Amino acid sequence: MQRLMSICAATLLACAPAWAAGPPSGKGTYKDLQEVFAAFEEYKTPAAWNANFNDPDAPNHGLIDYSAQTTAERLQKIEELRSSLDTLNAAAWKRARQAEYLAVRAQVDAELFRLKVSRPWARDPGFYVDQLLRFTFTELPVQGEDKAKLERQLAAVPAIIKAARDNLDDVAADYAKLALHNLTTSDGVGHGHPYRAEPPAGVIGWYEDLHARALEAQPELAPAVEEAKESIVGLQGWLEENLDSFTAPAGVGAAQYDWYLKHAKLLPYTGDELILMADREWERVYSFYTLSRHRNRKLPELEPAKSKEEYERRIEATDRNIRDFLTREEIMTIPDYVGKLGYNAPFIERAQGLNFWEAVQFRDPHPDHLHAVVPGHRFDGLVEDNNDHPIRGSISDGVRAEGWGVYLEEAMMQAGVLGDRPRVDELIYLFGIFRAARVPADVKMQRNEWTVQEAVDFMRAKTPWLDENVARVDAEIYLRRPPGYGVGYTIGMLQMRKLLADVSAQQGADFVMKQFHDDFLAAGRLPISLIRWEMTGLEDEVRGFWETEPLPE
Repeated sequence: MQRLMSICAATLLACAPAWAAGPPSGKGTYKDLQEVFAAFEEYKTPAAWNANFNDPDAPNHGLIDYSAQTTAERLQKIEELRSSLDTLNAAAWKRARQAEYLAVRAQVDAELFRLKVSRPWARDPGFYVDQLLRFTFTELPVQGEDKAKLERQLAAVPAIIKAARDNLDDVAADYAKLALHNLTTSDGVGHGHPYRAEPPAGVIGWYEDLHARALEAQPELAPAVEEAKESIVGLQGWLEENLDSFTAPAGVGAAQYDWYLKHAKLLPYTGDELILMADREWERVYSFYTLSRHRNRKLPELEPAKSKEEYERRIEATDRNIRDFLTREEIMTIPDYVGKLGYNAPFIERAQGLNFWEAVQFRDPHPDHLHAVVPGHRFDGLVEDNNDHPIRGSISDGVRAEGWGVYLEEAMMQAGVLGDRPRVDELIYLFGIFRAARVPADVKMQRNEWTVQEAVDFMRAKTPWLDENVARVDAEIYLRRPPGYGVGYTIGMLQMRKLLADVSAQQGADFVMKQFHDDFLAAGRLPISLIRWEMTGLEDEVRGFWETEPLPE
């Protein structure tokens, strides 16, 4: 790696400029690409949840440093790695290795975007609020190292608050309002939260919950919990006091968004094109939903499970049906290492009634089980965990992951997995309707054309059964995560359909469904545009990726 960096430093003026078209034709080898990627994995900005609470001697409580000086140093390292990619001789490589080159370059470009544009540690108070919540889920009493770790986590809370005040110098108003909401209000969805009949009121409410449990089960922890909570209340006051001064836009802007789609996501579409595609998909799937409702009008409506036991019986039957179907109908290989994979949504009784996800899942688990369990995310993740390729086994593109999950819902329905369950078609279409409605919300929030509430109102108007809480949590996710996450579900699914059509048309009578899916999964979780290039040889999408542009200011 040092040799490659030296080559680039010595010949920087001779290197192909970042916006040149075509693969670079420098001197670097494929091994150098692997070294660049390994270095990138080391230098990229660590996630906040990588805080090292296991080491009592770690500096600053083991928290990740997001100060201006440290992030500037990270940016310099990443820019050096990006320049080194232009010194490789990718032009001489076979297609699969060129695809890996583009995938690595996209990862580096995404990190440059995060360091230069997204900057959540400087713009989003929720970046710190999110770190504070998980500590409170600890079941008491705890002993030994578990107790020591919880004490270290609680002791780190004031340091997290201090880092927030020090680093938040360009706060977006929408981000601040969302953070204040999450500090004091339950999100009404509770992904990953322990069950409470009455959910605690936001992050502060969860510290009150932990404090009450500590007083009862482990009183010696109560003072530390109370001190941590008071630090968080101080952050709440600071945000409220400064709210009027937080005027930065939350979205990244139109030009930056389109740059990110092309360079970081390797999507061959602009934001405007994504909206058009999603509008057409919404029209298609909503019309099919309507036709299915008419077809099924004389059948009894599906009823939600009334108990945890009934719900789990339905999940077990669903899991068995899907696995049997995949094998019997030769849809794809189920590797021997794929065992029981659980399920996604726990059985919860809410005073306010079922949310959108529960209204679907508790009626029939097939839509979410296909998407999130088998052969969706958990299955897909296991396949990826067993991929030991140094590049393909370490990259997980979000559009690829979510596109695969959404593709499976309707594709498996069309292939026959639902059998004599015609009412479940309606649930599949409901999922598709919601995913299509997300796309304009994602694009327009990131382009600063819509507020979070406008996105919520739009999605609810477009989607039957969609409640305020699920819509708000979704809108928050798509605004606060890197651009393109919300569009990935529908757009990735459309890419999957395009790939299926292309491969089937090319192979004709030789097409084998099982081989198609196995080949797709074996390619790793690279962007679908690259997998399509590998599987079909069609260059119409990737050709434009060789021509890059500087990140807009």
